[in-house]
Amino acid sequence: MDLIDTHAHLASEQLFGETEALLHRSRLAGVSQIVSIGTEPEDSARNVALAAEHESIFATVGVHPTSVHEAGPDWLDRIRDLAQRPKVVALGEMGLDYYHPPRDGSEPAQWRAMQRGFFEKQLELAVECNLPVVIHQRESADDVLAIMRGLAGRIRAVFHCFVGSRDQAIELLELGFLLSFTGVVTYKSASALADCTTDLPLDRIMVETDSPYLAPVPHRGGRNEPGFVRHTAEFLAARRGLTVEEFASATSATARRFFAMKSMS
Repeated sequence: MDLIDTHAHLASEQLFGETEALLHRSRLAGVSQIVSIGTEPEDSARNVALAAEHESIFATVGVHPTSVHEAGPDWLDRIRDLAQRPKVVALGEMGLDYYHPPRDGSEPAQWRAMQRGFFEKQLELAVECNLPVVIHQRESADDVLAIMRGLAGRIRAVFHCFVGSRDQAIELLELGFLLSFTGVVTYKSASALADCTTDLPLDRIMVETDSPYLAPVPHRGGRNEPGFVRHTAEFLAARRGLTVEEFASATSATARRFFAMKSMS
């Protein structure tokens, strides 16, 4: 089987240092490639190093909205430099997060304005570098959509860990963007989300773990890892009447087009 985990945090404290073991278990699960996601400059640099060391790992570089306070004054230059490195396939994870409180003690309005500034600068950099972007949005869908509508046709984007409504999914697809689904879709509490995915075009969706977070059933509540993306793929394939191999082949082809990644075969 040829399955890609399009969003994992291999450089996170919870996973860093276990790469060889994680890759071994991933291969046993049928996962051939992993996109490891940057959240701030130091984390992004670790991802670039992991990609250089391991054939099956690719990297993104960027600043997560909840990490803007720790990015440093030279963050944009650092991300621009990292974006030029081999096997960097996208910018991000970037976006807006109104769920988490400010980590720097600032007022919520100031915190949101800071996030927006980082988001817009990274989008400009993506256009400059001709790279796709990985979008994070949490309790900020309206503001993120307002920004992204203005970039439709100019930038390639995937909305990672999509948990929105069917109407939101259709609008994003009509704007030319992609959606990616985590283990959340396997939860009983997410039945509406699962229903939403059933007839979305296979060439417009991807699957991910968001490791070490959001482990799918049957691992819900534990630490997530890239090999567990198979459970999400099996769940979504079954809802479409497909084999997991058919589903994996289609979504991996989508991922390779989006990230401009070559197959290992």
